[in-house]
This record gives sequence, C-alpha cells and structure tokens, in this order.
Amino acid sequence: MIRRLLSRTAVSVAALAAVLLAPTTPAFAQASPAADPDAVVAAPAGSGPRLWVVKDEDSTLYLFGTVHVLKPETPWGSARLDRAFASADEYWFEIADLNDMAAAVPLIQAKGVSPDRPLSSLLTAEELADLDAAARTIGATAAQLDQLRPWFAALQLAMASITKAGYLPQNGGDQVLHARAAATGKAIKGFETMPQQIGFIADMSEEAQLAMLRSGLKEFDQAPEFLGRMVSAWASGDVDGLDALIGQEMKAQSPEMYDVMLTRRNADWTNQIVTLLEGSGTAFISVGAGHLAGADSVQAMLAKRGVAVEEVRD
Repeated sequence: MIRRLLSRTAVSVAALAAVLLAPTTPAFAQASPAADPDAVVAAPAGSGPRLWVVKDEDSTLYLFGTVHVLKPETPWGSARLDRAFASADEYWFEIADLNDMAAAVPLIQAKGVSPDRPLSSLLTAEELADLDAAARTIGATAAQLDQLRPWFAALQLAMASITKAGYLPQNGGDQVLHARAAATGKAIKGFETMPQQIGFIADMSEEAQLAMLRSGLKEFDQAPEFLGRMVSAWASGDVDGLDALIGQEMKAQSPEMYDVMLTRRNADWTNQIVTLLEGSGTAFISVGAGHLAGADSVQAMLAKRGVAVEEVRD
C-alpha cells in the first residue's frame, strides 16, 4: 500500500521546498550562495502570477504567492504587481528576516540529527542504495548523511537537485520582493519565526518524514522537470494546476504533511490577516504560492470568515 501510494506521488519534496518553505531554512542556505539584497530588486517582466486584494473601509491587503526558487529568466513581474507593492505601508512575508541563519544552528543540532536512529536503520537496502546515488550527485555519500533525520536529508537532496537544475533562492520571489521592500525603508513583518518554520516540518512524525524522504528518492531525477511544470503553472496564473501539483499530491501522499504544512499554517495566517483588517492602511503580503491555491487556501479560509477576496486583474 505504501509503495503504491508513493509511486503515484509527484515530487512533493521539491514542491515543499520550492513553494511552502521560505528560503531561510538550512536546505536553502546550504544549497546556494547568500543572496545580495542590493542586487535582487527586479523581476523579469511577465503577466501571469495571480494577485488578490482584501479591503474594508480603511484597510487594503494584497495577497501574492511566490515560488521560493526560480531561474533568473522566469517571467513573473507585472505592472499590477508593481503598483500594489508600491502602494503598501508595510510588507509581510512568511518570515521577516529571510537571511538570518543564526537561529538555525541550535535547531538543526536538536532536530536535524539523530545518531540513535540513523537512516540506515530506517531504510531498506534498496532505499539506501538510492540515497547513496542521490547523495553522490552533491559530492556526499549515504554514510555521510546517515545521522540526519529523514526530513533534513529529504530537504538537502531536494534542494541539491533543484539548484543543480538552475533554480536558485536568490532568484526566488521572496528574495526579490524582500530586497525591494528593504529598499523602501518601510516596515517588514513576518507571520512566522525561523524556529516555528523549522519546527513544523521537523516535528512531523517519523512516518511522515520517511514518506517524504522515500518520495524524494523515488523522484530525485525528475524533480527539476516537476518544478518546471509547477513554475509554469504559477507564472501563467494556473492556480488549479498549481493546486493539483502541490496540495492534492501532498494530501494523497501524506495527510499529516498536508495538515502541518498547509492547513494549520493557512489557518494561523488567516487569523493574523483578519486582525490586520481591524487596523488601517495598506499591506502587501507575500507567501509561498501553494498557500494561495486549493480548497484550504488562505483565500478560502478568509471567505469562510466572511471576508471577501477579489482578484486584481489590471
């Protein structure tokens, strides 16, 4: 049953890394050079990624979904995005400081390594061979990854595959928009903290973590192709396609992962957005695109709270 379930799973680990986890996580930080905040303030012109707005008498909140790793030529900037961004009094991201890795070290020591339960004791001989083959593409071996917990090994391999294909965090929507926000001198805020975000995935059950790793191993060579389809759906405004590639596949593979990484976080962010509406002013909100697609999206949760969400079309 588990093998059949995993075999029908698209590269959910790559999707998770690319659109659900901000590029502050260690997998992002170790996979590519640190971004230069003065160099990534523009986006190649495009017209597709969707933009939504929530309004009341004295508040305007824009919602924009990003992909956290992109190729430099991916077209996603637009005039409507620029206008909305420029009108904001403050900017909201998943995490306020995308480049602060100081909080990661103790978390990785506590949650990313498990000498008492090495991967070699959890995986089959066939899976260990797949792990070794994948690890060797990034200059490592299965033995060198053996003491990593499954979630951390999965993200390391996923990001290695993605960055090798030319998808880099410094080109991602978060880094571009965060650098642009920093250049304005306006307030930058976050829905979550670094410890929270790492904890979401690190505190999943071992079963869910192993499902994540096994899926990533099975689809390791196909991750770049999958991410290409996902980016195309995002850049063309195909929200249903994005949901099918991310949310629906993740839910089929691991309901626990779906609940932890999407449903619960979206509910928390929805609460924070409702609180923002009680104030006044204009805010631009940028989060992973997977959070703004599907039946459990932020927009859907806002609608259930009686908050109208409209698409910005021009």
